[in-house]
Amino acid sequence: MITYSRDERDIYRNIVIIARAMDERNWGEIEKLAVPDATGDFGDGAVSSAAEIVALLRRYLDDCGPTQHLIGNVVIDVSGDSATSRAYVADMHLGVGDLEGQYFRTLGDYHDSWARTADGWKLTDRTKRHSGMLGNIAVLAHANELTT
Repeated sequence: MITYSRDERDIYRNIVIIARAMDERNWGEIEKLAVPDATGDFGDGAVSSAAEIVALLRRYLDDCGPTQHLIGNVVIDVSGDSATSRAYVADMHLGVGDLEGQYFRTLGDYHDSWARTADGWKLTDRTKRHSGMLGNIAVLAHANELTT
């Protein structure tokens, strides 16, 4: 029987809350679950604060239709007050307006680092490693920046 520690459960919950917050466009929730100087790379350059992570996500999602970020096969390793996690992500982005009926999907892996704080586990770094893309990238609001 596999047993999970409270730390692993808390980190797993945060991974899922962040994914749902992206779909719900709840940017404050994402900032709340990251340290202020969190870093990240989602495939188009590094960012160096929680605010920059949110700004980047907003560039992807604010003008996109409904999205769904599905998380699976999560592996969490805790060592004292720090932890790492890896989680598959399969995300779906639906087009709106002239792009209604079109979609853009990615398959990838979130590689995260976490720190235990007085307020619980906080994201310190997220790197998304893409393994596949399918559909029309123009569904994302800033597609011209990605293709030029």
